[in-house]
Amino acid sequence: MRQVVFLRNVNQGQRGHPSTADILSAFADAGYPDAATYRSNGTVVVDAEIDDEGVADVVAALAVRSGEERSALRLPMAELSVIVRRFGDEPARRELTVHAAGAVAADDPRLRSDAERWGCRVLGAGDGWVVSAHDRDEGVSATPALEQFTGMPATSRGLRTIVGLVNRFGD
Repeated sequence: MRQVVFLRNVNQGQRGHPSTADILSAFADAGYPDAATYRSNGTVVVDAEIDDEGVADVVAALAVRSGEERSALRLPMAELSVIVRRFGDEPARRELTVHAAGAVAADDPRLRSDAERWGCRVLGAGDGWVVSAHDRDEGVSATPALEQFTGMPATSRGLRTIVGLVNRFGD
């Protein structure tokens, strides 16, 4: 089953961030030699079943190679395909936030309130993800809203990125 790993706070090639070579080598070190990066934001496709322990192995290998502790989250490509079918018709100003808290209810009043404070609104949610829409083109992210709501790590990608990812690597 193809999986997508979302490394948090990664901008490949920028000072203080791991290189693409470091990322791919860390995946190989952890037993996933066929991993492929998508864009330069820490989005990595793995053609294997990778569980939380495997992700932890990748994160540990990346820390050794880059000298920086990072965290990562994952979703199956099949789930991303469903998200794109459901929300990808108008990807502008939309974002996928992947989080570590499991399932959250899209209609939870506190989640909606937290999102509004950060300039976005929740469109839908599932196990480990939320899709939001932004009020502005730039400078808005649901990541802090989800981290505030769940107390757990989160990371976001623009829905255009996810649509492109699914178009290129989808099952």
